[in-house]
Amino acid sequence: MDLGIAGKWALVCGASRGLGFGCAAALVQEGVNVLVVARRPDVLAEAAKELRELAQDYRGTTPQVLALAADVTSEYGRQQVFAQHDSFDILVTNAGGPPVGDFRDWDRDMWMQAVDANMLTPIALIRATIDGMAERGFGRIINITSSAVKAPIDILGLSNGARSGLTGFVAGVARNPELASRNVTLNNLLPGKFDTDRLANTLAGMASKSGNSEDDVRAAQQAVIPAQRFGSPAEFGAVCAFLCSQQAGYLTGQNILLDGGAYPGTF
Repeated sequence: MDLGIAGKWALVCGASRGLGFGCAAALVQEGVNVLVVARRPDVLAEAAKELRELAQDYRGTTPQVLALAADVTSEYGRQQVFAQHDSFDILVTNAGGPPVGDFRDWDRDMWMQAVDANMLTPIALIRATIDGMAERGFGRIINITSSAVKAPIDILGLSNGARSGLTGFVAGVARNPELASRNVTLNNLLPGKFDTDRLANTLAGMASKSGNSEDDVRAAQQAVIPAQRFGSPAEFGAVCAFLCSQQAGYLTGQNILLDGGAYPGTF
């Protein structure tokens, strides 16, 4: 299927590895020009190199890959982004989750950091891009949130709260007729357990705490997923690319759960 987005410009945040990189890779393979942003210059440079190699394989006009090491949670970081490229047809917001723990231990500063990174920053990026999308008659905004938005986890209270706030905001904006009628859609992707560095670090911590081997912990975690495995960044990226496609213009305001069937509910 031709997704019809070759030549568009995408801003992909947190794109140096993991799910953000998976989304950027999928878009590049569809001929989309990308600006990838992450904080660590060394890791980002390697990711950009891989993306440029993928770009060479595209059968049409080779898409551009720009890379910027910046902190988009800051106003200065966002200014750097739009100095690199001033308008985008596709926005993929993505930020690492805040610390786990007991809500009794979280002070106001920790809550504000979580809200800033996982709610206010995506909103700021949406605000900066969405009107231009509407004027051009095409826009796709994808927010990478978490399966915990749908099935909250007690130790992830900071994430539960901040990401749920973003989810509520997006639900309202996505249904604005001035945007939806101009082919601008907003959707959220809710990942379950994906085979990323973040998950590997989590499993290592669980193994250290329990005294079990990492292989045993990994196997036990996979066993409770109906698919009996973790997801891959590539398949996550493929879903993101479809949501960005011309064909997805009637899909907006939705929370797409990718978890291998782990969520037990009907809705």
